[in-house]
Amino acid sequence: QVQLQESGPGLVKSSQTLSLTCSVSGTSLTAAPNYWNWLRQRPGKALEWIGAITWRGGLYYNPGALGSRAFITADTSKNQFALQMSFVTPEDTAVYYCARGQGLVKERAAGLWGQGTQVTVSS
Repeated sequence: QVQLQESGPGLVKSSQTLSLTCSVSGTSLTAAPNYWNWLRQRPGKALEWIGAITWRGGLYYNPGALGSRAFITADTSKNQFALQMSFVTPEDTAVYYCARGQGLVKERAAGLWGQGTQVTVSS
């Protein structure tokens, strides 16, 4: 059974860099044709797709979400993938999700999701 679990600091200060990790079990990050996605849900806002890394290491980003502040990496030795966000502001306060799909996962109905992790950015 494939499972995804997000982890992160919970609370960060403005202008810091936020690092989130998604631990994957039940399959390998390098198994084809998986896309490993990051999304977020800010209070009162629509679900927002941030980006993805593929089983071959290909990268996709949503320029309208975090612009150049987002960076996605994968550690195949740990079977984890990560999201780094630089220069966070209170506007980045959200529940962050990781999700697996056979393509880009941009909506709730698609893919397999982790339970999400709350991130609060203090000013």
